[in-house]
Amino acid sequence: MRSISPSEYELRPYQRECLASIPESGAFLVDMATGLGKSLTFSRIRRQGRMLILSHRDELVRQPAKYFDCPCGIEQAKCVSHGEDVVSASVQSLVRRLDRFEPDEFDVIVTDEAHHAAAESYRKIYSHFKPRLHVGFTATPNRGDGIGLDGIFEDIVFERDLEWGIRNGYLSDIFCIRANVGYDLKGVAERMGDFAPGELEKAVNIESANRALADIYRTYAVGQTLIFACSVAHARAIAAAIPGAHAVIGGEDREDVLEMFAQGQIKCLVNCMVFTEGTDLPNVETVMIARPTKNESLYAQMVGRGTRLHPGKKRLVLIDCVGVSTDTNLCTAPSLLGLDMKAVPERSRAQVEGALFDLPEIVRRKADTPECWIRNVEYVSLWAKGRKYRTHDVNWFRFPDGSMYLSKPKFLLPPEDKLGRTLWNGQRVPTQRVLDDVYRCLNERYDDCRALWDLSLVKRWGAYSATDKQRALITQRLPGFDTSRLTKMEANQILTRVFNARGGRDATGTRKAS
Repeated sequence: MRSISPSEYELRPYQRECLASIPESGAFLVDMATGLGKSLTFSRIRRQGRMLILSHRDELVRQPAKYFDCPCGIEQAKCVSHGEDVVSASVQSLVRRLDRFEPDEFDVIVTDEAHHAAAESYRKIYSHFKPRLHVGFTATPNRGDGIGLDGIFEDIVFERDLEWGIRNGYLSDIFCIRANVGYDLKGVAERMGDFAPGELEKAVNIESANRALADIYRTYAVGQTLIFACSVAHARAIAAAIPGAHAVIGGEDREDVLEMFAQGQIKCLVNCMVFTEGTDLPNVETVMIARPTKNESLYAQMVGRGTRLHPGKKRLVLIDCVGVSTDTNLCTAPSLLGLDMKAVPERSRAQVEGALFDLPEIVRRKADTPECWIRNVEYVSLWAKGRKYRTHDVNWFRFPDGSMYLSKPKFLLPPEDKLGRTLWNGQRVPTQRVLDDVYRCLNERYDDCRALWDLSLVKRWGAYSATDKQRALITQRLPGFDTSRLTKMEANQILTRVFNARGGRDATGTRKAS
């Protein structure tokens, strides 16, 4: 296949708009979905000197070079740069080599997968350099990963998410299928926010699961299919179970194989971390995720291999291969839209499938039930732990849209954005600061109703059986619901949701519209 020179890459209107939205100096975040061309976009950022590109994953380091019309240096493992105008670096390598660079070495710093920017290694790099401009690019949905970014970036200057890309005709529509192949991930350790590779391989590369994958491929796959495995051995085992499939392993010459796939001579490619980024495979009509992950960015990259448009392609069929694990942090199709599956009961998760834009309503229905309302305290705790927030043991209720509600006294916090900010007094303020200020306000003004907002006290009185009045109100609103075994706290959670579904007060005390 003929290589394309940098000058042949033409910017789309939204890419030009993005570039125009980036100020001359400062630190800013760009939210751009996988497949919309963020690498090409940041290659065209105007620079007055040298540019540094930071990547979290090693396989991304060399990818941006093709978009530049100048030599690109590499800082990764044994590779070192030699004063090139553009340097693409692995964060893990660069953080150990900072003494090779002067603080004013780079005019522009670009952080790819910028949702990782709050990590200590990134902060050490940022503290060392003093660029004129720092731009972070991320395709990660609006939840969890944005924690702490308000201390790195000043504002989000441009947003074009997956939904926008699909609705505006730049990306393929997606139909989502959830298939149980019997994976058991409960005992798999975690490393750097994801499953430990060695343990994951042992858990998923089993004969029964590989046979199930082959059955699912025959049942649901449409057209050219790309399967993501967790290891080389896993890729080969899956390919062996599917007649005509080809395992593509990193380091081998792949040009002939890709050409045969493009021509339809090979129908199914199985790979391990080969096609997560940078390879143009627009004719892919089915993506099977047989490599479970907790990394939202990695998941989005895998799915992104199939979201490109192609003549005759109606939509992408996305097949999530799952198992018996109860791990709610496993990325599946709802992750693409930032949907939180924690509140969806295990028995209902198999039903969360269908057209991508139908998933929000499906998740809302499955998560918005009395069974889930009762457990809302747990969901708030998981949310706060995941973001490293302090709720100060306030009895918050978390709604499916991500808003936070306190019934007495009434406060409503709107859903936070990617920088971990929520609206307060008409301004975007870090969520932790709002949580702190609300807690201060409660102590100063509402000590007389502490038993209603202090979670430790709520749990104490809430351990007793629900009152007759509580049961009567619940029965009135939810006919047929069994109230016989409810505690006072459980009943209170249900009534909070039933009576306060559409409003409350924000942190300023201003009444919110329905």
